[in-house]
Amino acid sequence: MVIVTRIRREVLTLPAAQLGSDNPLPPMHPLDEVHRVDDRNRDGLPRDMARQLAHEPLTSLLPVRVRDGYGRTREPRALDALVIENDRLRATVLPGLGGRVASLFHLPTGRELLYRNPVFQPANFALNGAWYSGGIEWNIGATGHTTLSCAPLHAARVPAPDGGEMLRLWEWERLRDLPFQVDLWLPDGSDFLYAGVRIRNPHERPVPTYWWSNIAVPEERRVLAPAEEAWHFGYERRLRRVPVPSHDGIDRTYPLNSPYAADYFYDVPDGRRRWIAALDTDGHGLAQTSTDTLRGRKLFVWGHRPGGRRWQQWLTEPGTGGYCEIQAGLARTQLEHVRLDAGSEVSWLEAYGPLGTPADGDWARAVQHAEDRLEAALPRARVEEAYAAWQPYADTEPGEILAAGSGWGALEVLRADWKLPGTPFPESTLTEAQAPWRELLRTGSLPEPRRVRPPGESLVAPHWRDMLETAPATPHTEYHLGIAQWHAGDRAQAVRSWERALQLAPSLWPLLRCLAVADQTAGHHERAAERYADAFDDLCRERRDDGEAWTAALAALGRETLPALLRAGRTADARAVWDRLPPAVRGRGRFRLLQAELLLAEGRPEAARAVFDEGFEAADLREGEEAIGRLWARLTDEPLPARHDFRMRPDQP
Repeated sequence: MVIVTRIRREVLTLPAAQLGSDNPLPPMHPLDEVHRVDDRNRDGLPRDMARQLAHEPLTSLLPVRVRDGYGRTREPRALDALVIENDRLRATVLPGLGGRVASLFHLPTGRELLYRNPVFQPANFALNGAWYSGGIEWNIGATGHTTLSCAPLHAARVPAPDGGEMLRLWEWERLRDLPFQVDLWLPDGSDFLYAGVRIRNPHERPVPTYWWSNIAVPEERRVLAPAEEAWHFGYERRLRRVPVPSHDGIDRTYPLNSPYAADYFYDVPDGRRRWIAALDTDGHGLAQTSTDTLRGRKLFVWGHRPGGRRWQQWLTEPGTGGYCEIQAGLARTQLEHVRLDAGSEVSWLEAYGPLGTPADGDWARAVQHAEDRLEAALPRARVEEAYAAWQPYADTEPGEILAAGSGWGALEVLRADWKLPGTPFPESTLTEAQAPWRELLRTGSLPEPRRVRPPGESLVAPHWRDMLETAPATPHTEYHLGIAQWHAGDRAQAVRSWERALQLAPSLWPLLRCLAVADQTAGHHERAAERYADAFDDLCRERRDDGEAWTAALAALGRETLPALLRAGRTADARAVWDRLPPAVRGRGRFRLLQAELLLAEGRPEAARAVFDEGFEAADLREGEEAIGRLWARLTDEPLPARHDFRMRPDQP
């Protein structure tokens, strides 16, 4: 047999915004995640769903940093891509941006099967900020878009079960401390891209896990799935069972019929084949199916109201059509986490390819025709056989390395001496970010920084916290220990660690900022404002240059300090902080919004309104955030201008 499947490098050039620097402040505030069900709305849910909704939901982003340094200026930029191709399909993968499958092109028909975003424009949708729309994304960790959305993954060639080649993507997911892999391959002559996925728990304790594969497709589609009911979740944070395809007199399987952004988690009956498809009016589109372990199926829609349309425009360039998402996950809904036992793993196989069948008309008939057509194109038994054939290859060591991810997996493997066949994390991938922690492992002491600069990343897992507690109590060690204690919920001890460090620390602002967050959390807003002001003053004195690292620190601390001072009624101090920010920082959209709040607090509503009239774009506007609308309502009774209307739910009484 002649193997025609190829894996090759390619450069994808498109208009792209720069990611910029990560936020150097450890994310100590409670997780801002809109995908949560209010406790009062949990009554009446199925017992297993209720249990998994309550199973260790994520409360903190630590140890991951927030990625909020991006803007909205796009210039042509070359992105490294890896292309998998046979004589039927061509898949384009971006290993440096979360391993996203940016394109899945069906060669015989000349059809793009996915929504392919013509630009790279980060927006604040990932758990840690930067995320971009389009393609197939691999979401692991916790409810929401993965922290790896805009991060590099390891990538390599690996032998495939049919004798050809697979593209292996792998990384260490830091929120749950779990290694995972995605093996992509195209069997000879296949119209379907296979994805073998595995998550491993090398720990001696159970760990909550999460996975959803999100597939962006053009929204002018009908979405089919083998279900007669779905769990509807909107941004009102309610989860309720609704009939499929129609409820409230609207057929919700057509994405543009829904008024507001919403999730529909299809309740696929046990024993039924797991699949979902999005088909156009001619009956052409994409189908996704899997082995039964990946049980959940979902439709996400933006809705046709102005807020949903504005978000669609925000994520791409003018003239580009909109998209919806069809998804597949480990649980019935994305709001749940699944227990992964100590020393165990979970794995499955997914398949993505074209499907042609009439989608309009009677729901039951359309679903049955689609399932029959899928069975003819890719029998369920063949998917199971492909999964069984892939499993022995999941441990195969990678061949040619095609891309490098982070060094955090290497650090964890070095610490625990774990054996993870198929997903090597060699010491050669360690970087400057891991160097202090490697030294702590080697000597039992966390080295002091060799030069004055913003602090490096903190590690917070129990084993690192234990090492910090037994290390020499230098100010640098006490700073990181306090963050680990804060993450563990030992708030009082964290405060004591930071207060001890203040007595000898050469750099005060990182500690003062941590103490300010602790005061805010405890409701001591006056003291928090005072500490924020002191921290900002100390940072301004310490800043060595106008380079990227120091500017990122000043912007991050300024963004937290201004609202804290305004909340405490210290308007003059807030103005003093504003005046010390570099002009380039003051010109950012987020800071223009803060400027309008400051002007209003100073009793200058006309000047605050002028900020809106001049126009601004807060690049890091958060999914579901309503700050712009609330401030506008304080300024005027006029309708919110369309360019600022990002509302994702009906107005609340």
